[in-house]
Amino acid sequence: MSEHTDQELTQMQPPGQRGPVEHERRDQIIKAADQHFRLYGYNKTSVADLAKAIGVSSAYVYRFFESKQAIGEAVCGMVLGQIATALRDIAADRKPAAQRLRLVFKCLVDQGLELFFNERKLHDIVVVSVAGQWHSIQEYEEALLAVVKTIVTDGREAGEFERKTPFDEVTRAISEVLSPFAHPILLEQKSPEDLKENAIAVSNLVLRSLAP
Repeated sequence: MSEHTDQELTQMQPPGQRGPVEHERRDQIIKAADQHFRLYGYNKTSVADLAKAIGVSSAYVYRFFESKQAIGEAVCGMVLGQIATALRDIAADRKPAAQRLRLVFKCLVDQGLELFFNERKLHDIVVVSVAGQWHSIQEYEEALLAVVKTIVTDGREAGEFERKTPFDEVTRAISEVLSPFAHPILLEQKSPEDLKENAIAVSNLVLRSLAP
């Protein structure tokens, strides 16, 4: 017996998605969208293009996604999800908390530069998602905050970080200073060398402020 009713499964889906959560056609639509967005960009891809790519009608695509934005959110969620997974892996490592926090800064810069320079079209869809405050962006920001909370908690328990400042204040502040290295538009405004040097400088300052 299924653990969830159809209504519950629908409620669990990201906004704009319809139908069964797991379906071969849904996966085909997302795969086609990922390929088209990489080649032509989000703005130059239509639902009709995606429907043609997998041999169905546009109306059929709308059985799974209520709009092109909903498809874009699914692809954007995959892209940002890969970065979030890399960050969670860092947070889950047993390295000292200070070292993990440095690696978070480095990971954001490295992943951002990879997306910006090697997957420019995908970078553009992330820019669109930021401007529209898509659900995928909100999930990514929540994942980043969760990573910060894990590392700060571990650092406090190990005696690496001070414990006087309120926990929520510390984690919110760190998340804010990470923003320039996680924001696709801000990444455009600096050279790769400057971004890497800035990440080191900011992480050093943050860690000095966390010292007991």
